[in-house]
Amino acid sequence: MPYARIAITLPKDLVAAADRRAREIDRSRSRVIAAALRAYLVSPPPAQVREAVRPAYGSDAIGSARRAQLERDLARSPAERLRNAEAAARTARAHRAPRGRRHQIIGFDSYDDFYEWKQSHRA
Repeated sequence: MPYARIAITLPKDLVAAADRRAREIDRSRSRVIAAALRAYLVSPPPAQVREAVRPAYGSDAIGSARRAQLERDLARSPAERLRNAEAAARTARAHRAPRGRRHQIIGFDSYDDFYEWKQSHRA
């Protein structure tokens, strides 16, 4: 039977355990590791643990509805999607609140950034 020489890296405690077992049964370390590998390869693979799949957004019903809508949208042609987007924008403009004082939140990284913005927006 032909052999192949390989180099592997193992934790020190595992090598020590293999050496102890080799001494106990009067075999070489290579034979002990080869027997362990053979036993591992003939045993069935361990069962895989999978987490439950949950929708990315909200509850299951909301996530499912969003996914279904996305699939319907992606089934449309690009021209159809563009027409739908333009229609949605027209509807939004038609139902926009009357013009008046708007509320806006602006964040700044520093006071200097705020001061520059304040100077540039003085009326």
